[in-house]
Amino acid sequence: MNDINTLRRILIENKRVAIVGLSDDWSRPSNFVGKYLLEHGFEIIPVNPKYDEILGQKCYADLKDIPTPVDMVDLFQRSDRIPPFVDDAIEIGAKVVWMQLGIINEEAAQKARAAGLEVVMDRCVKIEYARLFGGLNTAGVNTGVISAQRPTIFNR
Repeated sequence: MNDINTLRRILIENKRVAIVGLSDDWSRPSNFVGKYLLEHGFEIIPVNPKYDEILGQKCYADLKDIPTPVDMVDLFQRSDRIPPFVDDAIEIGAKVVWMQLGIINEEAAQKARAAGLEVVMDRCVKIEYARLFGGLNTAGVNTGVISAQRPTIFNR
């Protein structure tokens, strides 16, 4: 999914994110993404059987163990490990499956779409949020979004 408006809508509408593979190690990309999302108004739900808590949030061993609805499932897993997590995302009623940078699994994506979920592959939630809502351009990085207007969320 490369459509800027669709990515923007997904990030605005889906604020409860289960992060599969979130690490407690501050130097891991998943930890940085989780922390960033928390700092930007998202509710994160860590999913990793190794931990009881990550970033001050209760950690679950499995997507199916989460007792509350989940909007988005963010996958920090190898491409070949994606299918069972997509099955679980469908089962728990998630709206979006997001596969991080370098993660592409077309078969799993097709299955998710057939079940009515939106799918984003090979993109980082943190990078896309920063790019689309102003976080990267303040650091002097060209976001590639050319517009004379700020996104609606920033208009006052």
